[in-house]
Amino acid sequence: MAEFRVVASIPVAPSPERVLARPGSQELYVVSGTGTISVVAFPELRVVKTLRVGRGARDLAFAPDGRRAFVVDPTESQIVFLDCEAGKELARVRVGASLSGLALTPDGKTLVAAARAANRLFFVSVESRKTLGSVEVGRGPGPMVILPDSSKVFVADTEEEKISAADVRTQKLLSHIEIGTRPSALVLKPDAGEVFVLSAQGSNLTILDAFHDNVEQTFPAGREPVAGVFRRDSSVLYVAHAGDGSVMALDVPNRALLVSASVGTEPRALALTPDERFLVVADSAASSLAVLRADPASLSTGRSPLVTTIPVGARPVDVAVPGWLRKR
Repeated sequence: MAEFRVVASIPVAPSPERVLARPGSQELYVVSGTGTISVVAFPELRVVKTLRVGRGARDLAFAPDGRRAFVVDPTESQIVFLDCEAGKELARVRVGASLSGLALTPDGKTLVAAARAANRLFFVSVESRKTLGSVEVGRGPGPMVILPDSSKVFVADTEEEKISAADVRTQKLLSHIEIGTRPSALVLKPDAGEVFVLSAQGSNLTILDAFHDNVEQTFPAGREPVAGVFRRDSSVLYVAHAGDGSVMALDVPNRALLVSASVGTEPRALALTPDERFLVVADSAASSLAVLRADPASLSTGRSPLVTTIPVGARPVDVAVPGWLRKR
């Protein structure tokens, strides 16, 4: 990222879907749909461990200290507990339904698993490794966000035009929030006051009050918004649109569009550099990364924020920036 060029191409297991930086370490976990996790060390940029989950793997989550990880084995309806230090499996918890997603409460105590076919959320204790309960939500529960105090989970009911909210402690449904379009992704504002709902089908953005469970506002977005990321101070939300090859920056306090920039063909994932100077966007169809200026001052000038595009491997699907400026 200092010179905007590819320095390595690292062979991992087939069909990689997610790449995440493990907290408190210099490791990246690459989750493959074929059921394998490839652990890549940096700055060495090589695979140092391979963890076999099963015939499938999805939605890995790390404990806050990075010592444990949890991943869904959808083929066996299980949550797999991993010891990241030893690089081995600790336990498996079967929940009785095919799982499609996983989230960990910020306090590290409770796993929330979505079962799309069963229209339910399951709650599993990290300490006891037992199911605490479940709750029926809307049809096709998918992406989830959990409030920082670990009290409430919001889930996108992807086969209906609504969001469901559930109490983590009691495993009870709190509300169904009608949004008028099918949700496809959720982004929690860092101050936790609002949930931003992306609808790829409706090409719009809906803002929810996270405390009162109601709709505040709906905005038109670009075609097929699929992913978003906030600045740490909640001032700007960046959204990737897979349908028209653009990225927009939204001035969140003023609910105003700062800029909409063409970055390629089909952007599907994005991440800010640690100092938030640049936004890195993975373009699946163009097989490239786009690098954009991200600071609000530069976005308001009217100039295109696009700095460069970097050719990478075929169909990139995720991006992580654990550290980027090389020491000289």
